Amino acid sequence: MAEYDLVVRGGQVAGGFGTMRCDIGIRGGRIVALAESITDGTATLDAGGLLVLPGGVDSHCHIEEPARGGYVGTGGDLAVTVNEESFRTASTSAFAGGTTSVVCFVPQWKGEGILPRLADYEQRAARGMLDYSFHQIISDPTDEVLEREVPQIVARGIRSLKVFLTYEPLHLSDEQFLKVLVTARRHGCLVTVHCENYAAIKWRTEMLMKAGMTGPKYHAWSRPVVVEREATHRAIALAELVDQPIQVFHVSCAEAAEEIARAQHRGLKVWGETCPQYLTLTAADMDRPGFKGAAYMCSPSPRTVEEQARIWEMIRRGTLDVVSSDHCGFSMGGEAGKAANGRDAPFRDIPNGIPGLAARLPILFSEGVSKGRISLDHFVRLTATNPARLMGLAPRKGVIAIGADADLALWDPKKKAVIKNPLMQHAIDYTPYEGLEVTGWPVATIRRGEVVMRDGVVQAEPGSGQFLPRAPYDFIAPRGVLADGFDAAPAPS
Repeated sequence: MAEYDLVVRGGQVAGGFGTMRCDIGIRGGRIVALAESITDGTATLDAGGLLVLPGGVDSHCHIEEPARGGYVGTGGDLAVTVNEESFRTASTSAFAGGTTSVVCFVPQWKGEGILPRLADYEQRAARGMLDYSFHQIISDPTDEVLEREVPQIVARGIRSLKVFLTYEPLHLSDEQFLKVLVTARRHGCLVTVHCENYAAIKWRTEMLMKAGMTGPKYHAWSRPVVVEREATHRAIALAELVDQPIQVFHVSCAEAAEEIARAQHRGLKVWGETCPQYLTLTAADMDRPGFKGAAYMCSPSPRTVEEQARIWEMIRRGTLDVVSSDHCGFSMGGEAGKAANGRDAPFRDIPNGIPGLAARLPILFSEGVSKGRISLDHFVRLTATNPARLMGLAPRKGVIAIGADADLALWDPKKKAVIKNPLMQHAIDYTPYEGLEVTGWPVATIRRGEVVMRDGVVQAEPGSGQFLPRAPYDFIAPRGVLADGFDAAPAPS
């Protein structure tokens, strides 16, 4: 009987701790051997001439997410709807792009608790093939939710709470945000934050509407850099007040990143994430005839070419240490996506969000590694090692090491491809990256020792994904530094 279920042979392995040529022995879904030569495998996968990277960890994805009373970013009053991307199609797309694990969002609806939505979402996620964990959105932080329900979801392995400082009906006031921060500190959770100023965006949108400036291009005008910078500064200050670690999601501009850098310099536990759209798209993409600009609408808005260069610098400095997809797809056709409120709807009423599960790794590899902006090791940290560590999934995910899950992406660093929507293998009818040429492409994806993608063909059993519960972990522990020594969030007795 062979010692290993699968041996990956002859590849250049970049596992999060440097690069070396070695073989990988896999047994029972885990990496159990790294050696110069391993031959005793039931199956062998030749990785000669290829890079072997950890399977991508995408810690910011909206998948099969139910919504009530309209889509995020709209003013409509729609019936309950579900994001077009199911866990099955999302799994296919993720595997096609070299990603093996995701963290996605359980919604909360105003006036309701969080447990009913969690039960529904658990059933949805169990139908996919990806390994997955959850962020819990908190949009209505009542005493019942914070004191009774949050401890229950923490006990079930959810250790990150998501809050919005903008969007109707999701945004929290400063007082509500503080209550969530205190609750997270008490129960050992990370808080992830969408930082844009709700009141400023609402006011500016109203002014643009009155001026007749309603097309997709004005989405960027409604939320300029200053509203992201201000909200980032405020979120950090309030988190510092109660000594609660936070991650700032989808940073689009250097001014917001500089707020994070200043906090990090002071020793605060504040982390920053950005996305491929802020490295490749610009506000000018929304300035297209008719409804076409809607394809590029997301929040925060893409900025300028000059801002892209500044974001790259913040990545190189380590201020922004995670690159996620913020996959949030709405099709351009049909009546359930971008055109939910009509193709002549003002930007205020167009669902904003773009797909990017499969595109994330190829774009970052091409724009970063292939073009010499970042090293291969840095790419691995940004896309796998760092998100796994921050989300409490390490050392099981995000590295190639003995004992870790055998999640691997075999990468041809010289393969050129032009991004087309069929390549993305998602449920959305377009990609905002259509026509972008990239250098470097995943040719095989392995999830827990099983080859789930080979040469673009995905083969995985629906329902084979696993939930990834997160136990307490020291990386996000508070520093123990409090204003005047007053602890507003003592641990429960």
